[in-house]
Amino acid sequence: MKYILVIGDGMADNPVEALGGKTPLQYARIPAMDALASKGIVGSVLNVPDGLPAGSDTAILSIFGCDPRVCYTGRAPLEAAAGGIGLQPGDVAYRCNMVAYEDADIPFEEKRILSHSAGSIEGEESAQLVRELWNDPRFRVLADRAGMTVYPSLSFRHIAVQKSADIKGIILIPPHDHLGEEIGPLLPAGCDNADVLRGLMVKAHEVLDLHPLNQKRRTEGKLPANGIWFWAEGTAVTLPQFQKAYGKTGGVISAVPLCHGIASLVGLEPVTVEGATGELETNYEGKVHAALGVLQKHDFVAIHVEAPDECTHNGDLKGKLQAIEWLDSRVILPLTEKLSGQGIPYRLLILSDHKTLTATRGHDGDPVPFLLYDSRKNEGTGRTYSEKDGGHGPYIGAGIDLMGMLFEQYDVLNRKRLR
Repeated sequence: MKYILVIGDGMADNPVEALGGKTPLQYARIPAMDALASKGIVGSVLNVPDGLPAGSDTAILSIFGCDPRVCYTGRAPLEAAAGGIGLQPGDVAYRCNMVAYEDADIPFEEKRILSHSAGSIEGEESAQLVRELWNDPRFRVLADRAGMTVYPSLSFRHIAVQKSADIKGIILIPPHDHLGEEIGPLLPAGCDNADVLRGLMVKAHEVLDLHPLNQKRRTEGKLPANGIWFWAEGTAVTLPQFQKAYGKTGGVISAVPLCHGIASLVGLEPVTVEGATGELETNYEGKVHAALGVLQKHDFVAIHVEAPDECTHNGDLKGKLQAIEWLDSRVILPLTEKLSGQGIPYRLLILSDHKTLTATRGHDGDPVPFLLYDSRKNEGTGRTYSEKDGGHGPYIGAGIDLMGMLFEQYDVLNRKRLR
């Protein structure tokens, strides 16, 4: 028996006026998922516990059976683990996004944040910019004084680690939840160390704004990566071991550090696929191939697709629909056809980690629909995979119960634990 988890990041949504009052999941053509839904169980689940921030960090921790109310210290330590970055006592990790501020001759605090990802900057260009920022004498003196080190990545997602940092009372705001807004009220606040971070962000903008790479990006019609944004702060974290909890080994396929970090910390194998970007144009076929490879060695595999979330943050409704349809046609369909063709029995759980709302371009912690399919059974629900039909099915009040449901340790229909 094989067990598969597929996460379409942020694909759940609220009704969208431009789609005739349908959600993207209702509007998109997803015949493979709808066919599985008609034979499986469709319900809804609350992945983000009340009182915690709505994001992939809290939601995906829940999905993997780690109660974020107990073990969540922040997103950045999870991503740091993916890069093998060890945090010492007193260290604080931050996500250090490359961002795009508007080009306007106005005070820094009055500028608007146009993109949380600097127009989806990726590859060596992003790594070069952040390395050169930290090596610039104007910025380096402040970074050294703050005890701040950066660990570049090949995307807009960098990790910064600060030694002996006091973050009690600090307020750091996710940039993707405030696109198009004036940044003054969004800058770090709440403690003395927030002033240090804010000073670094101001100086980074001064250094990066006229950097030759950003001048080149502008001439190419791209947004500049003319700033950094600290958020997702946290200290070292320990997570429960997956094999001990569920008796299964497996791998996690994703293009984003968060998922690989969680995988590493719970004892699953992080799997990187060449050409997987975390954007709409990613290597879907490579992820399927890698998943089948994991299942040759293990009982469990998780496939994470970031594209629906990124498209929504970017205000790209057409892209979000395409991402959902490609998840259906280029991941779900070939994967299930291959397993069925080989006569391999499997259980498949498909869901969104959280909602990402077209209306706001930000995250929402409301319940999301899940689809559980068992190739040995026909539940005969006749439902589709959508928020509406999910609301008519069983409700799971805590995402930490999902893995037990997938591994047949929890009977979702009768609301009872089996073992």
